[in-house]
Amino acid sequence: MEVLFPIIMAGGMGTRLWPLSRSNYPKQFIPLCGEHSMLQETLLRLKGLAHQPAMVICNEDNRFITAEQVKQLHIANAQILLEPAGRNTAPAIALAAFTAVAKGDDPLLLVLAADHVIQNVPAFHAAVAQATVLAQAGKLVTFGIVPGHAETGYGYIRRGEAVAANAANAPEQSAQSGEQSTYAVAAFVEKPDAATAQGYLASGEYYWNSGMFLFKASRYLVELKLHRPDIYQACERAVANLTADLDFIRIDKEAFLACPDDSIDYAVMEKTQDAVVVPLDAGWNDVGGFAALWQVATKDAENNVLRGEVFSHNSHDLYVHSDDKMVATVGVSDLVIVNTKDAILVAHKDCTQDVKHIVNQLKAAERTEVNFHREVYRPWGKYDSVDNGQRFQVKRITVKPGAKLSVQMHHHRAEHWIVVAGTALVTIDGKDQYLSENQSVYIPITAVHALENPGKVPLELIEVQSGSYLGEDDIVRFSDKYGRV
Repeated sequence: MEVLFPIIMAGGMGTRLWPLSRSNYPKQFIPLCGEHSMLQETLLRLKGLAHQPAMVICNEDNRFITAEQVKQLHIANAQILLEPAGRNTAPAIALAAFTAVAKGDDPLLLVLAADHVIQNVPAFHAAVAQATVLAQAGKLVTFGIVPGHAETGYGYIRRGEAVAANAANAPEQSAQSGEQSTYAVAAFVEKPDAATAQGYLASGEYYWNSGMFLFKASRYLVELKLHRPDIYQACERAVANLTADLDFIRIDKEAFLACPDDSIDYAVMEKTQDAVVVPLDAGWNDVGGFAALWQVATKDAENNVLRGEVFSHNSHDLYVHSDDKMVATVGVSDLVIVNTKDAILVAHKDCTQDVKHIVNQLKAAERTEVNFHREVYRPWGKYDSVDNGQRFQVKRITVKPGAKLSVQMHHHRAEHWIVVAGTALVTIDGKDQYLSENQSVYIPITAVHALENPGKVPLELIEVQSGSYLGEDDIVRFSDKYGRV
């Protein structure tokens, strides 16, 4: 098999999975279906395919989460390309394609979303092998999911004439080889109503649109230039001066902000004459809501999915997830209950797509819970806002071994640090001191200070802030090993 260049799109927000998924920590970074996050599962799914180091495309705000999760898998040479702003899939893929051909190569781009579940990995690999032959012949391949039921939440692909998987431009041979048929794409179809979806299922001519693709980088760029020259030109300008920043690849921000917003389906796949669809029956799910998450998860004898400290009596067909307090259910069914440290969602399982309306209400009310969890991840570790009130805030801070917070000062708050576990190297106005468990230190207002973990185990400390203003924007950074300003 020709070596693939996997492109993993990790820029979504996953609003229908609020309060688990939020813009500062969306669903692709959460272990929803196992011990690994969905991004990590996508990377692990590549094992067994001949491929170059993968490229992950994510937004600026999630860059450190992405880098940390890649490092946790001990994946070498993975590339992380940063989008200054979301412009949908057509521009994102164009950035990857331009980056690939700039090196003088013309690899096959295997475009995957970071938030999909694929339960049958061998079947996925077989479909990729089948699509590889077509892509080598110049086709733009999409993977159509063999539908298991009449689904109204997905777009569909209507298949056309059959083509051979082993000879992209020849009529289909007999099925003696055992390969699944491949088809020209007749049409991309929007999400249907229930009756129409039932008709699609009965016809056997429609597949769910997976949003996964395989094609040569050059073929995609040719088609994009033909059908959307404005996107092509904006992305070409954006990658003209790539810069490296720690683990990240940065593009020209102003050039990319001028790029139109469009999906690959609208920009290219609906217009090209070379779109083909490879059927994929591999336990695929895009986990677009809690009902979908319930479908793919392991259930108990009462058909419940219970995660965290959950006790249930005479209850069935539930999805219950608790990150914080104990949850108990009695005599209920068909509910979704999600308990995080700062929000609780209770919804009927049939109405979970409507969670987005709650998210819209939170946005209108300018509630921080729409974007931020109580626990916030940083490149050096994380902090949890345990308590707050008039002129005070309490945080539990975890600093990774060898990590260091920026050298900084605050105009409006003082801080007290109490070490709970590990060793802290604290610098205040140029003077260093080491603190161990049960020791504490006071940082006055306007003192220039820094915190570092010089040890081999995580540093845990309690921070008590006091002052007239406690916002995160009251930070003046003098230096930062992670390039933040």
